[in-house]
Amino acid sequence: MYLVAYDGSQLANAALSRASNFAKQAGTEVLAAAVVPDDPRYAVEAGWVPTKASFDRSAVVGELHRTVVKVAPSASFRAVPTRRNPAPGNIVAKLKDVAHEKDATIVFVGSENAGRVVVPLVSIGGNVASDDDYNVHIVRHAPPHIRERYPKSEFYLP
Repeated sequence: MYLVAYDGSQLANAALSRASNFAKQAGTEVLAAAVVPDDPRYAVEAGWVPTKASFDRSAVVGELHRTVVKVAPSASFRAVPTRRNPAPGNIVAKLKDVAHEKDATIVFVGSENAGRVVVPLVSIGGNVASDDDYNVHIVRHAPPHIRERYPKSEFYLP
């Protein structure tokens, strides 16, 4: 089982695409796990919605799921709920829980700063990558086909 830490960003889409390609070769499954807090401010910061007033958790989850299917049709999707105002550590813990529950052999993380010598405290990717119970594949750059097809500004819900 390959797990992708998924938030709909270009780098998450690149990580999902990469995981899907690797899974085809290895004959394994892919699960994209999105931690989606019930928090309008977080949704705006994540680029899921343009304003707090437009936040609808189920709509965000639906859009994340639709995007996963577009990027990797054979991948499974799981939305992991969490409370309002989540600390990055809580999101990391939720992703690690899924990785352990599914016995993930590789976790794919799209992050510009995961795995660097100094990991910022707010780096979800870097902290997911720190667990030594599974291998980690870090995607730091989205290839052109992902950047063109999934620009971040188009994630906003209609």
